[in-house]
Parts: sequence; structure tokens; C-alpha cells
Amino acid sequence: MIPLEQAQKRIFDDVTVLDVIDVDLLSARGLVLAEPISTVEPIPPFANSGMDGFALRAADTSGGSEATSRRLDVVATIAAGSVAPRPLEAGEAMRIMTGAPIPEGADAVIMVELTRTEGDVVEVLAEAPVGNHIRPAGDDLAEGIVVFHPGVVLSPGHLGILASIGRERVQVYKRPRVGVFSTGDELVVGPQRLAPGQIRDSNRPTLLALVEEAGFEPVDLGLLVDDEVLIEAALTAAVSNGTVDALLTSGGVSMGDFDFIKRVLGRLGEMNWMQVAIKPAKPLAFGLLGGIPIFGLPGNPVSVMVSFELFARPAIRKMMGHVDLHRPHVIAMADEPLRRSPDGKIQFARVVLNQQADGAFRVRSAGGQGSHHLSAMAAANGLAVLPDGEGVGVGGMVRVMQLG
Repeated sequence: MIPLEQAQKRIFDDVTVLDVIDVDLLSARGLVLAEPISTVEPIPPFANSGMDGFALRAADTSGGSEATSRRLDVVATIAAGSVAPRPLEAGEAMRIMTGAPIPEGADAVIMVELTRTEGDVVEVLAEAPVGNHIRPAGDDLAEGIVVFHPGVVLSPGHLGILASIGRERVQVYKRPRVGVFSTGDELVVGPQRLAPGQIRDSNRPTLLALVEEAGFEPVDLGLLVDDEVLIEAALTAAVSNGTVDALLTSGGVSMGDFDFIKRVLGRLGEMNWMQVAIKPAKPLAFGLLGGIPIFGLPGNPVSVMVSFELFARPAIRKMMGHVDLHRPHVIAMADEPLRRSPDGKIQFARVVLNQQADGAFRVRSAGGQGSHHLSAMAAANGLAVLPDGEGVGVGGMVRVMQLG
């Protein structure tokens, strides 16, 4: 067996970042930026009102206690998208809407709730300090600064900023297309009654969903029977016609006589066959087939998910241009024993992670820990990392990989 970190390094060293492409903003969400983005103008581009109210001179709202000292002539209305017809004079106010430009001569805005109007006169009911409810030009972003660096994952907020500075297209790393096969004569799809020895294919829909959740583009390549000729033809077609940037298979990578996927990949590709010192998901195949990375994941349903999280997901994130490859980890206190037996492996226990009001994390088992217990994996939102040994008892601290 080889250590987890060594297996990961073998894979990460062999995958390369995909091409940079030019996309429009509506297609860029979730992609990784491949260029620095700078502003060419201040944001906002002009001083504007942060409230519906009246633009005025702060000095006209202070001094004296008589109501008449705060009665101002309303000389114009400024809507968003328009400008004042002339500069503001002492003793005057202009009705102004949120986002509208501040007129020359004004240095404050009083919100409409603190005023009373009578015809073309507004009575100001409170003092307005200089700068009150005024958003200066460049208050969000100054002109000529780098706002985003390469490696940023573009969220809706990033796209809003890009639109606000006039960008319609951006340079990003390509979103990987990830093909998913299932293999095995025992697998069937659909609600029909199972014949003796048959099981339904859960790995392919699971992997396709994991691929999509990770921000990659899933490509369903179907279910393959245990036939070397058909498997070879399907794999060759997938990597030779530009359909995918990476391939995932499940099953057929162990030591059995009927592990046809292993035979085919061993003949066609540059493969590494690994027994990784982890549980579940010990058997793993990785290599290049026609220059396309291919991940041969184990067949048990929990093993295939854990293997995806530890190997395929971070490697394909590297291909996509991500800097942070792995899921976040937290330290949690065990609410119940998370026991294991010494066997030379790191064990990944399926757990339910809860964050307390004080920010601390607590963790408990999600259920059965067998590699076939898919229900526990479905209930889990974390994988507790249990080093070789006896595990942890109640109150013990454990590192947990967050899922989802």
C-alpha cells in the first residue's frame, strides 16, 4: 500500500490545466479567471444619493431653532439617470432619488422621512451633516486598480462588478467535461425486478451528480457490460473524438479475474495501479489514455464517492484552474465514539457535522460504516479523518472534511 499523499501527488503531477477560453459574462459563473481585471473608471462614476430625499447644503439645516430657519425652496427634481438643471444655491433644495447625481453646490442629502413639504417648500426636521447619504465617486472601486486576480472563482457578485466596469467578456479556464462510465454484467438500470445476482447501477448517477456539484460538465457515457472489445471501443471513442477532458469509471480495478476495465486500461493507457492506505476506497487506477486523464475508481458505492472526493475532484479542479484543490477541513468534538481498529490505513468515517452557536463543531456517526452503506453516505455531510489507531472517544477532537 502507498500513503494517501503519495497517491494524490502522482495524480496531481500528471494533470495539467486546461486551455484558456474567452466567454461572455452569462457563461462565466463558477469558472476560474485567467486574467487580471482592472478598472478604467471609478465606481460609482459620480457622487450620487444613497437615499430618496432632498439634496441641500448642510449649513442650511443647522443653527437656530426656529422652523423657518430650515425651510428651503424646492427648485428641481433629479431622477436617477438625469442631472440637475443648474447648481444649487443657498436656501434651496432639490428633490433627489436614490442613485441620482448630486447637484453642484449640494453637500448633503436629507432623507424624505425627515422632511415635510408644502407646495414648493420643504421643511427640514433634522440637521444633515456634510456628506450625509452621499456616495462619493470611486467609493466602491477607484480608477485604475486591479479588482480581480487570476485564480478567482467567478461568483454572481464578481459578474456584477465586471458588468459595472463595462466588461462583456472575460478570459477563463475551460470548464472540464467529465465522462462517466459504469461497468459490470451485474448492473441494471430501472425499476424492473432484479434477477439473482443483479444490482442496480447507483454509481453512474452518483458520479454524474458529484461531477456537476463540483462545477464540472458531466457527460453520461452509459453502462458497459463485461466485454473487453466493447469496453475498449467505448474508451477509445471517448478520448479520441473530443467528447471529454477526463474520464471516470467505477468498478473493475481490483485484483479479480473479471476486472476487465483493468485489463483494457493496462493495454491502452499509461496507468498507475495503486493500493492506497485508506479505508474505504483502497484500490485506485489513474493514468492517461490518449492524453486524457482517466480515474479508475472502486466499485462499492461508498468507496466510489470517497475516492472521487480524495482523488478525482481535486485533480479535475486543478485542470479547471483552481488554486484551492481540496474540500475545507474543520476540527470537531466527537459526541459519540468514532472507533476503528489499527490496520495501517487512514479511515474516513461518514459523519454528521453540526456547528454550535459559539462556532464550535460537533460530530457524530452518520450510520453504518461499510463500503456498501450508501444510506449513511447520503446522510453524511462530512468525512472524519481517523489516523491509524483506535479512533476517538466521546469528547475527542477529530479533523473532518466538509462535504457539499
